Amino acid sequence: MMEVREYIESGILELYVFGILTDAETEEVSAMAEKHPEIKDEILSIEKAVISLSFSMSPYLSAANYDRIRKQLLEKHGVEEGVVEMKPRSNVGLFIGWAAAIVLMFGVGYQYTQLDDAKEQIVNVESERKELEKEFNSLQIDKQKTESILSIIRDNNNTVVALGGQAISPESKAKVYWNQATQSVYVDASGLPEPPEGMVYQVWALKLNPLTPTSIGLLEDFKANEARLFNVNSTGEAEAFGITLEPAGGSLTPTLEQLYTLGKV
Repeated sequence: MMEVREYIESGILELYVFGILTDAETEEVSAMAEKHPEIKDEILSIEKAVISLSFSMSPYLSAANYDRIRKQLLEKHGVEEGVVEMKPRSNVGLFIGWAAAIVLMFGVGYQYTQLDDAKEQIVNVESERKELEKEFNSLQIDKQKTESILSIIRDNNNTVVALGGQAISPESKAKVYWNQATQSVYVDASGLPEPPEGMVYQVWALKLNPLTPTSIGLLEDFKANEARLFNVNSTGEAEAFGITLEPAGGSLTPTLEQLYTLGKV
């Protein structure tokens, strides 16, 4: 069991998910996953987190939007004006004169109606063009966020610390990505439930002998952070990490009864 836990915490499963292992290493991970359900479950968890990053993202340009804009543009430029065929003047010329005047009046009215419709279509097309620009800009921002997150997960210089669920929430889990060279620390909190109103998760770096907790940050705006990846403060010489649920604003010392996850470096 210790061998399985060490294998999971080594970071090789993340590399397996992103397809950057050698063929031999890939076969090794596949064999381990078949042999150990814990490893297979961890691979599924990583894949689910990456998929949510890529598709949490972001609205897209639908076929319906495209067809609607195309139809409006065709209608705008494809209107054919009718031709009124006039018969030669006869003995009822006066009647024809009045009839022509009426036709002309309705024709002018029709042209004004068509002009108003065309103007309205132009306004609608311009409005949808602006919406498409917003969607495109949003996709670009989401793409940059995803690339940034993936670069963190793929960094071979990171120490990956798995945090397991504790008594209050056994199903909870988290991961800490700690680059000891740069002292940057990221917390993957996708395995934590959304905190209740007025509460916040607080991350602690722990020295074990004697037990000395140091707060390294709060996982604020939890709901708005769709990726559930948080950058916290540097850790110094941490020997373990823990995450507790605290009142908004955080606490000076951890509330051990609200300890959700814990893991040793």
